Amino acid sequence: MSTRPTTGWTKLGLVIALLGIPAIVTAQHLLLPDLTPTMKAAREVLILALSAFLVWIIVKGERLPLSSVGFRTGQIGRSLGWGVGVAVVSFAAVLACLAACSVLGIHYGENGSISRSLPVTFLTISRAGFSEELFYRGYAIERIQALTGNKWLAAVVTLLAFGLFHFWLGAAGVVLALVLGVVFTAFYMWKRDLIAVMFAHFLVDFVPNVLLPLLGASS
Repeated sequence: MSTRPTTGWTKLGLVIALLGIPAIVTAQHLLLPDLTPTMKAAREVLILALSAFLVWIIVKGERLPLSSVGFRTGQIGRSLGWGVGVAVVSFAAVLACLAACSVLGIHYGENGSISRSLPVTFLTISRAGFSEELFYRGYAIERIQALTGNKWLAAVVTLLAFGLFHFWLGAAGVVLALVLGVVFTAFYMWKRDLIAVMFAHFLVDFVPNVLLPLLGASS
């Protein structure tokens, strides 16, 4: 990123990017552990609103273009193609991780599915692909690197934050998030293409949580 961001706005942006989603999810689990589909949808809308505020910080507070967080629409087809490729690599990594967890006696998915409602599940995975990549890959990596001058520190901090905030999925969920985070982070550090990792993240969640259940229901 060629332009140094405004420090005050950037610090606020980093708090939102690194702690915003964990704060909302933790508060929900402590105060409302048994959410109805409508309440889950409201939680996702709240996170999307926080995402919109971060976009406002970038454009109006820092006065930087969205390209400063890797969001470029000039070659959308290429970005989507890269996203499919990253998703394929991610699925391979997920299968290897699940196999290793099974051998070790660690089981994934014990805390249940995203939601019993397929529309709410679709909303959740769409929000995850957009918000989590905007927060952890695009914004946090770019801004930590800009403020510290150290891209490796930026990668490690954001990767750990991304993995640990999936605590509600259990130990296997954290490990799986870290594995996927490594794939997404490595690609983003290489191409700085936020749309590609957003699409890859969406596909990784969409196939097992929406597409396969739909195919199963229709068979």
